[in-house]
Amino acid sequence: MSGDSQKDKLLSNLGYKLGQTLGEGSYSKVRVATSAKYKGPLAIKVVDRRRAPPDFVHKFLPRELSLLRVIRHPHIVRIFEFIEVCNGKLYIVMEAASTDLLQLVQRLGKLPCVPEARDIFGQIVGAVRYLHDRNLVHRDLKCENVLLTSDCRRAKLTDFGFGKEARGYPDLSTTYCGSAAYASPEVLLGIPYDAKKYDIWSLGVVLYVMVTGCMPFDDTHIHSMPRRQKKGVLYPEGLPPLPEPCRALIAQLLQFSPASRPGVGQVAKNSWLKGDI
Repeated sequence: MSGDSQKDKLLSNLGYKLGQTLGEGSYSKVRVATSAKYKGPLAIKVVDRRRAPPDFVHKFLPRELSLLRVIRHPHIVRIFEFIEVCNGKLYIVMEAASTDLLQLVQRLGKLPCVPEARDIFGQIVGAVRYLHDRNLVHRDLKCENVLLTSDCRRAKLTDFGFGKEARGYPDLSTTYCGSAAYASPEVLLGIPYDAKKYDIWSLGVVLYVMVTGCMPFDDTHIHSMPRRQKKGVLYPEGLPPLPEPCRALIAQLLQFSPASRPGVGQVAKNSWLKGDI
């Protein structure tokens, strides 16, 4: 019996019916599923620990699982069940989504600042605030890791593979995490960093991508990115003017110095984000 057939039989015995594959990596796969135990569509992430590198198995995966077991927020993807089996496979049963934020931006070109971008971004900020208030960080915030419901109005933060407990300065991190396009200058420079302020920078990149349809900094040559980041963000020629409060928020989030970036609590109180202006 093939590995997939064994997997299907195991999950079928547990009451799950598997559908199409949503995505696949070198040591994991995500498939659509349904079950009488839970309402709505599900996704099951299958992790093959035998194929994964030791650092992932012994460091990042345990951290991710410990976080997923304790976090519960309306804008963080909900985990229903963990299934561990003796063949080294781990099954994570979670709520499914129709699309992600990157796919939505690619489909539309960019999102209108108000209300679409502002509303979705406010939900992401709420999820990050929930994490930071509990001294937890994501460290891989990007549009691909924001799932959306079928009406594209509700955001769900996902993929906590680089998540960890972090209290902020002077509790600094040293591991290079996430994607270069969303990485802050201090992370790219390889110096110890405040992981909460790294999340804040990544939020700035996410908002910029949402309202422009472009990345703020070209990551083709990673070694030169910090120099360009220090000069500040530019906007594409021909882009209709963005509301000044939106541009101001992006500028605050993308401050080169981590100490100059606001905390997520300050971001959540931003007048433009709250709809006050």
